[in-house]
Amino acid sequence: MQKRKLGRTDLSIAPVVFGGNVFGWTADAKTAFDLLDRFVGAGLNAIDTADVYSAWAPGNKGGESETIIGDWLRSRGARGAMTIVTKVGSPMGPGKKGLSARYVEQAVEASLKRLGVEAIDLYLSHWPDDSIPHAETLGAYQRLIAKGKIRWCGASNFSAAQLSAALQASRGGGLPRYEVLQPEYNLYDRSGFEGALRDLCVAEEIGVITYYSLAKGFLAGKYRTPADLGQSPRGGGVRGYLNPRGLRIVDALASVASRHGAKSAEVALAWLIAQPGVTAPIASATSPAQVDSLIRAATLALSADDLAALESAAAPAA
Repeated sequence: MQKRKLGRTDLSIAPVVFGGNVFGWTADAKTAFDLLDRFVGAGLNAIDTADVYSAWAPGNKGGESETIIGDWLRSRGARGAMTIVTKVGSPMGPGKKGLSARYVEQAVEASLKRLGVEAIDLYLSHWPDDSIPHAETLGAYQRLIAKGKIRWCGASNFSAAQLSAALQASRGGGLPRYEVLQPEYNLYDRSGFEGALRDLCVAEEIGVITYYSLAKGFLAGKYRTPADLGQSPRGGGVRGYLNPRGLRIVDALASVASRHGAKSAEVALAWLIAQPGVTAPIASATSPAQVDSLIRAATLALSADDLAALESAAAPAA
């Protein structure tokens, strides 16, 4: 599997990242083990998670995904082959959230324990925290890097202005900088990344791994009417995509997919892989067939005509 360098880091990852948000939610531990075995067996090598995954599932409190990943790493002896990405800052209980140095240095210990690793390859600020100076958070990351607890730091959900300010704080204080960005980006949801934020990432050689790469599953093509929303626990989040533009996009994905003997989800991920500035999309799976789609997407090459057809369908109405 051809790897891509992740920004200026020394990490090289396959062009699709496994999304661990489903672990402990729609994929139990046994299922997760089987899915990861299949994913890694095909030569893909990066998993994305967060300390808060999957706190939203009934009976959960957060940390379930990291724990499952850690158990899998130990049982398979797979640590050396994998790039582990996790995040800090989302609410984990009373007083447990944000990007203060005190909290970051406390939270990393819990993540390291759940993952069962000595160092986290890439540790991301999950959400901006305007109450904390960038220099304070980056200073915490500097200490964690020096102690060998994390290797690199990055950010998720930052705007161009927030990322620029963080880069300035890094330069001004001799601090580590955010080397990777994790934005929401897909063929439907584009305005948050395209433009100033993408330009900044390209100019600064910041790696980009996208989330909601399939627009909460909408771009897989199985949701076309409100009646389809009950097919999945995530169906409710798709309702906003059921509009003329959304349906044009899924029709275009199906058309391109038919030319390649592929699935719509594979084309949607291949479109992301082909976008300027994108290192790899993150996508989750809950079945072997879905993992196989992720594997195929990693090597699916779209033609200029394919990309033009998708761009035309995704264009906003005049």
